[in-house]
Amino acid sequence: MKHTLPIVARVSGLITLAACLFAGACSAHAAATIPDEYKVGGLAIGCQSYTFNRFSAFEAIEKTAAAGGRVIEFYPGQRLKADDQKTKLEQGMSDELIAELKQKLQKHQMMAVNFGVVGNFGRDEAAARKVFEFAKKMGMPAITIEPDSTEAALDLIDKLIKEYDIKVAIHNHPRREKDPNYKLWDPNYVLSLVKSRDSRFGACADIGHFVRSGIKPIDALKTLKGRVISMHMKDLHEFKPGGHDAPFGTGVSDIPAVIDELKRQQFTGNISIEYEYNWDHSVPDVAQCIGFVRGYTSGRH
Repeated sequence: MKHTLPIVARVSGLITLAACLFAGACSAHAAATIPDEYKVGGLAIGCQSYTFNRFSAFEAIEKTAAAGGRVIEFYPGQRLKADDQKTKLEQGMSDELIAELKQKLQKHQMMAVNFGVVGNFGRDEAAARKVFEFAKKMGMPAITIEPDSTEAALDLIDKLIKEYDIKVAIHNHPRREKDPNYKLWDPNYVLSLVKSRDSRFGACADIGHFVRSGIKPIDALKTLKGRVISMHMKDLHEFKPGGHDAPFGTGVSDIPAVIDELKRQQFTGNISIEYEYNWDHSVPDVAQCIGFVRGYTSGRH
């Protein structure tokens, strides 16, 4: 019996060590997540601040909160404050400005969850690091890009994802008839860029641009299964390149099917409403979109 306690202690120590090693291995591939307190119907839904690009970033926070959103995705270059025409929200902001931005978010009980779209990403390592550093300081789980599609650029992005533990989502604009070299509109092409890379490297599915490219959003999401990092959610009024945004549930994007597919895929990223219509008075429309998600998800439980 005199050896029982030491043996138990050794076994307990080994179990503890194993648990720590396992947790460390798991955390190595687990980027920051969005807390439930910032979700509506189990989904982290808010706005891409480009919705309010005629206003400042601080006003975009206010308007997103007024519409019922709890999260926001910022875009680079937006005027930071209404009374300051020069200062922009962008990577490389001073720590003092970042602190002010965080304070504004806290005041409205909101979380910044993403930053983008940053174009030609991966060509310049120093420039790419500035974006990752900004996201890290802001506590954002992800950034959104349109990358340089060369292997060298993708390798660099993959390396920085591992280093910073921040997800990277490739955004799609619509198909360009006069530019056949632009391929990011195609979910199969986006998948080909990321499928052999880190699991935190995936897609920002802009379903409005899928519609404008002649692709049903539900089909695109199924193609990208397991790689949907974030979304720019839009419901367009017609299934044509010229379709404009409409309140969720009134357009052709089949938002209920999209929500169901996201739930099926156990999606945990951010949904940014990027409402590019009725620019000056879009808060009621955005509120209707968020209300649709809240009502639809509550009815599914």
